Parts: sequence; C-alpha cells; structure tokens
Amino acid sequence: MLEGIEFLNKEFFWLLLVLPIVILWHLVKRNKLTPELKISSLKGFKTTASWLPKFKHALFVLRLLSLVLLITALARPQTVDVSTKTKTTKGIDIVMAIDVSGSMLAKDLLPNRLEALKKVAADFIKGRPNDRIGLVEYAGESYTKTPITSDKAIVLRSLNSIKYNNIIEDGTAIGMGLATAVNRLKDSKAKSKVIILLTDGVNNSGFIDPKIASELAVEYGIKTYTIGIGTNGMALSPVARDPRTGDFQYRRIQVEIDEALLKEIADATGGKYFRATDNKKLKDIYDEINKLEKTDIEEFKFYNYEEKYRPLVLLAGFLLLLELMIRFTVFRSFI
Repeated sequence: MLEGIEFLNKEFFWLLLVLPIVILWHLVKRNKLTPELKISSLKGFKTTASWLPKFKHALFVLRLLSLVLLITALARPQTVDVSTKTKTTKGIDIVMAIDVSGSMLAKDLLPNRLEALKKVAADFIKGRPNDRIGLVEYAGESYTKTPITSDKAIVLRSLNSIKYNNIIEDGTAIGMGLATAVNRLKDSKAKSKVIILLTDGVNNSGFIDPKIASELAVEYGIKTYTIGIGTNGMALSPVARDPRTGDFQYRRIQVEIDEALLKEIADATGGKYFRATDNKKLKDIYDEINKLEKTDIEEFKFYNYEEKYRPLVLLAGFLLLLELMIRFTVFRSFI
C-alpha cells in the first residue's frame, strides 16, 4: 500500500509518541467520564440490558484514528515519478587498425596474439555504446574491414571474422594501415577522432611512410594510440607451412617491435604508446584507453510529485464528524 510513497516531513511522525500518553490518560480517567449516582438499593428499578454503554469507547478510537491520520497527513506523503532523458553530445569516432600479418599467430599470448586481441577488442567495443567504431586490417597492404558505424553488432561480427589469410600480401605496412584509418576519419564531424593502431613488428612493407601518415593524422586532428603486442625476448612464431598439410610450423624467434616509431606516432598525434607483453597487459591497455577517451553524456531527470495527504485529511475529518454525530445523538443519554 505504501510502495512508492515518500514522506517529505518525516519529523512529524515524532508526534505519534503522544498517542501512548493519550491512551493511558483515557484508561485512567475513563471511569470519571461517566456521571455517577449513588443510591442505597436498585430494588424497585426496572433494569434493561443495553450494549450502548459498552460501545462508548469506540468514540475514543475514532478520535484516535483521526489524530493518526492528521499526523500522517502533516508528514506530507507523496509519490514521485522520475523520468530520465539522456542527451549525448557529439561522441567519439574510433578506428581500430589491426595488424593481421602471419606473425600475429605467435603464441606468446594465448591462444595467439590475434585471438587474444579480438577478445579484448570485443569487450572494448561493447563498452562504447555511444561511439561510432570502424575496423581497418593491414599486413603488407591495408583495407577497410568496416567503416565507422554506431551498429556495434556489425562491428563485432566483422571483428570476429578477422583471421590471417594469404589474400592480402604478407608483411607489416604500418604506414598504410595508419593512412587508411586516417582516411576513414578525416571527414568525421565527431568532437573527438581516435585511432588505435596495433602491430607486432616493424614497418617493412607498403608505399606510405608511417611518419607521413602520422602527419596526416595531425592535420585532421586525429589522436593515435599505438600498441606494440608481443613478449620481451623470444616467442613461438610461425615460420613456414608444412607442404603436405598446409599447417604452420613454429619455432622460437626474437620478437622485434619498432617501439621508437610507435612512440613517435603517438607523441606526434597527442596519443600514447603501450606495450602488451601478455593477455592481462593487453586488456589493461584497452581499459586505460577506454578511461582516457570519454564521451560526454548529459542526463536530465524530471520529477513529478503527486501529493497524497488530502485523502488522509478528508478521512480524518469524516471520522471526527462521525464521532461528534454519534456522541450527540446515539450516546447523548449516556455521555
């Protein structure tokens, strides 16, 4: 019955402490409230049984209930209907440029670098409901996997379908991957434009110099976070294919990441460079980027108050009126 009801002036409930005193006073004085006549004997008087004298305490109960209702009304019961309207300012457009060269199958991250990245990147995408995200793949060349879109289901399906293949030329064209990502963002009207560029190697392919691509990012006001993925030292990496089965053959080779280049790109564009040497660090990196790039959201709350004290006052008035009517009609001869 009281679900959803709030009391604006709860301090008036302290008045309920008066009720036990009133009840005690009534119990002490009840015998003195009725006039008495002392006579030596009732012989000669005809007596009749009546329930009215026994019912006279109901008048006190009616008055007590009226008092409780009035105190509750003074506490201002009301219901509050809260409606929320969320306004999102121009959000962030993000392009994730992902290295899909053969070395991304190295097993220093579990189950390999590419699959570890896909899992962490999927969580990152799910945590950006108000932003548009696109995907770029690059190896020896680059192409747009998914243009920037607010439809996260499309982006997640595209991300899940990323795998190493020999359709595009193998190698690591960092400059081309970055330039393709810049091209997807250069016409964006978003308040913030971000590229997350991930690689596990050195720029050894493509016809666009990474420094030129970073200059383009600066020109269009695009911030670039760079991530070098791979353990320090040796990693179990694919080196060849078995001619009979087509499966990759692995051996431990030195991990080479051009960290100086990645730091230079990040510094030039106002971003930051990270190194992911295991699955946990990779997740921590995306968590940090998620915190660094926040979308401004304004939330407006509208409160609709409905007062509930009026029915209580009317009911209290009715009970008092009823008590007076009964007192001066039915109980007039007894009280």
